[in-house]
Amino acid sequence: MSETAFYILLSLKKPKHGYGIVKHVEEITFGRIHLGSGTVYGTLTKMQKDGIIAVFADEQRKTVYEMTAIGKFLMAAEVSRLKELYENALKYEEVNDDEDL
Repeated sequence: MSETAFYILLSLKKPKHGYGIVKHVEEITFGRIHLGSGTVYGTLTKMQKDGIIAVFADEQRKTVYEMTAIGKFLMAAEVSRLKELYENALKYEEVNDDEDL
């Protein structure tokens, strides 16, 4: 899963509209990631086609998205994968520091 898709899906732990997703991602990444509307809506469209998210409501020209059961499963799997990466990085970072380059 790309970093963009991960953060968009993470933002949908609670239903949000596109602009809310953009602001949430900027907030939780401390401004490191700025999502453009094309990126957000392109990713949302693909996720919707793949059954990862669904339209929760369509209120006054704002489409609100939510994570589906498939999306929740994928998010749990991705979090598990990232934890493994982190644990291995910590475990082997000393080995890399001690090796001569």
